[in-house]
Amino acid sequence: MKAMAKSTQEAGRPRGRPREFDVDEALDKAIRVFCEQGYNATSIGDLAEAMGLASGSIYKAFRDKRAVFLAALDRYKLLRNEQLASVARTGSARDRLRAVLGFYIDSSKGVEGRRGCMFVGSAVELAIVDREVAARVGASLSRNEAFLADLIRQGQVDGSVSGKINPEDTARIMVCLTQGLRVVGKSGRAPSDTSAAVDIAMKLLA
Repeated sequence: MKAMAKSTQEAGRPRGRPREFDVDEALDKAIRVFCEQGYNATSIGDLAEAMGLASGSIYKAFRDKRAVFLAALDRYKLLRNEQLASVARTGSARDRLRAVLGFYIDSSKGVEGRRGCMFVGSAVELAIVDREVAARVGASLSRNEAFLADLIRQGQVDGSVSGKINPEDTARIMVCLTQGLRVVGKSGRAPSDTSAAVDIAMKLLA
């Protein structure tokens, strides 16, 4: 069942029909705005237009712009984690690592690449001044590292990945590579050939 948010009635006003909206759908629209424009350049007016809500409804449901941003960031993390789990579902550990790297490279290209990654944007723009955002960004990067390191260890067990490499160190380099691609993708300079780019990244597993 979809989550629903209802606006509260101000004291003294007649009670009318409550305003209802799909929170996830609204946050998906907010994600797009924050990815494209960043936090500081986004106004409540921008969010209201994108989310299809009155400014007052946003304040009642989320309190302020920062609260919308944090909710959107959590929603973005959930969606990306689901996508990663989906692309890494079948095949040997090496095949799944290749699929994950391909997913990141494809995400850095075209319209999505120019739109940018919400976590990368948050790390650049807000992490140094907002501890809560910094904690969320750090937790997401740590989770991605752990996810990749686990796949590498599985590959060492099934023989598809060299047993000579350090899983944690290699995973961290891969995270730096994939997040760097999102930065480059924002400028429209991501690799055009996904397969060739993945081949280069996979050499880390040799």
